[in-house]
Amino acid sequence: MNAITSISTFHRLLSLPEPLHPLVSVINLAESTFIEDEVWKGFVSRFYCVALKREATGKVKYGQQHYDYDKGVLSFTAPNQIQSLDLQNMDCGAGYLLIFHPDFLLKHALASSINSYGFFSYAVHEALHLSAEEEDDLITILKKIGKECLHIDRHTQEIILSQIELLLNYSNRFYERQFITRKNNNHQLLIKFEQVIDDYFNEDYTAQFGLLTVNYIANKLNLSPNYLSDLLRVHTGQNTQQHIHEKLIGKAKEKLSTTTLSINEIAYALGFEHAQSFSTLFKKKTNLSPGAFRNTLN
Repeated sequence: MNAITSISTFHRLLSLPEPLHPLVSVINLAESTFIEDEVWKGFVSRFYCVALKREATGKVKYGQQHYDYDKGVLSFTAPNQIQSLDLQNMDCGAGYLLIFHPDFLLKHALASSINSYGFFSYAVHEALHLSAEEEDDLITILKKIGKECLHIDRHTQEIILSQIELLLNYSNRFYERQFITRKNNNHQLLIKFEQVIDDYFNEDYTAQFGLLTVNYIANKLNLSPNYLSDLLRVHTGQNTQQHIHEKLIGKAKEKLSTTTLSINEIAYALGFEHAQSFSTLFKKKTNLSPGAFRNTLN
């Protein structure tokens, strides 16, 4: 697997001059040309990328799936994500790329808080669709970052990172808007989500796969785990793991109240590898041990 380790190398691959700053750059796609290079067939980059694409066409591959570019979308990639580009059918159109190396975040609060922005782990088909006004807001920020790269002094890092943080916070807002405005699609998704969970227990997949996981549900719905959790949080107030725990406790109460199965048997039937883990979760959620809960029913 090829690795693009520096922003300077990335500039060269886009037929651009050396970056103004070695750790951060704003690239105008209209001024860029992807050079023919084997690296595009499969690569990882060592930096963060925020891509605002307008009127772009072509295919990009993340993991094992290809996705079409769309008009006016914003997408995010974190360092070391596997990617490939089909240059034969690629037209980058207009737009901007913001790329910044993790080292640029050192000694700044964003170094740790950037992990809270789940969209860096979204799949490409989960990109953010922007209104014209939202696009303008983000382009204004990108241009400010690009302008700040023109002169590097002791204030540069703080000013640029404050702008990056502003862009990420706007993106959080816009994603919440997208989750809400796509109400009909998301309503159907929530129904499918509940169905996947119910099928897991009703078809006794616990015996085959063990404890139900966020990744299992996300794969069934063709979504990234972070996108699914963020969408659920907006619509239900709970992330995917919290929904799983809620369903597990409901199933556990059902078995405790309607069967004579032992605590260990119930734990294993729900997919827990260790009964103690089940008991710990049950008590955390109900303030009662499984045995104590069963006793209250007598």
